Amino acid sequence: MTTQQIPVVVLAGFLGAGKTTLLNHVLRSARGTRIGVMVNDFGDIGIDAMTVAGQVGSTVSLGNGCLCCAVDASELDEYLEVLARPASRLDVIVIEASGLAEPQELVRMVLASENERIVYGGLVQVVDAAEFSATRQRHPETDRHLPIADLVVVNKADRVSEDELRDVHETVRGLAGKAVVVDARHGRIDPELLFDRVVPEGEIEGQMSIEDILYGEDGPHAHPHAEYETVSLAAAAPLDPRRLMAFLDSRPEGLYRIKGFVDFGAADPANRYTVHAVGRFLRFYPEPWPEGEERLTQLVLIGSGVDAAGLRKELASCELNGPQDAPDEHGMWGVLRYVQRTEEEPDES
Repeated sequence: MTTQQIPVVVLAGFLGAGKTTLLNHVLRSARGTRIGVMVNDFGDIGIDAMTVAGQVGSTVSLGNGCLCCAVDASELDEYLEVLARPASRLDVIVIEASGLAEPQELVRMVLASENERIVYGGLVQVVDAAEFSATRQRHPETDRHLPIADLVVVNKADRVSEDELRDVHETVRGLAGKAVVVDARHGRIDPELLFDRVVPEGEIEGQMSIEDILYGEDGPHAHPHAEYETVSLAAAAPLDPRRLMAFLDSRPEGLYRIKGFVDFGAADPANRYTVHAVGRFLRFYPEPWPEGEERLTQLVLIGSGVDAAGLRKELASCELNGPQDAPDEHGMWGVLRYVQRTEEEPDES
């Protein structure tokens, strides 16, 4: 069976953009999700336990099931190994890029990791809407960071006029390409845009929590979930691997995450394929079909401004329509390019 992998999210942004505020919001919103945080400088992390961490190499519990450790860049892989241990029981790991390294270097280190318990969870770049032009002047590398982002959070959107915000979006989209761009106030984004939130037993989804009451919603229009949509797709017929890969390769702007299971039918009758996509990253994980389980393709797509009806139509076009529509013998090659090799397989690089 496929080992459950922990997504590793890289959080980047220049000083003052609101990166730490966003991180604090994610930690406060954990509600049963165990989050591992790796930071180089605790800065203004608003958790009392953080102040006792002391020095690089310390690891502290945040009291809500989350863990935090202070590392330098040379220790990144070592602490990923520590946090990803089954004993930690973490659901997601967030790496704060500031003070550690260039975000692209952190992304490269995560992608190059041989730790089978982790999977890349995307690069989140936070920008300050009110200071965006000034930041680009002071830090020209901004124009180099945005093109590699998977998600751009335009923070402090409430501090600029609609025209100014529109200009920021236009510039960001021009630099960031197909990255999803969402607005935020006070760093508030729904954590489920980044990772699957674990709902503790007894909590009703959508019910206001004590955190909502204590921290508020920053006004009647500040619900972070309004920034994105979740679309569930299902297909009873097997999918053609070539057509599915064409769908995934051309996934529309705004589509940030894809997760679920795929049935390729006769192309690989023994296995179902778990699919994990975030931004430009894509990976498949084959495993034997659970005994007695109905063979279905079930996908969840998460993004901003996506066309649900259009996506359902595109997925339907990937379905096989009987024996006359059988996939060709090499159809799985495109899928297998995105299957992680096992340790027994030779390195052909």
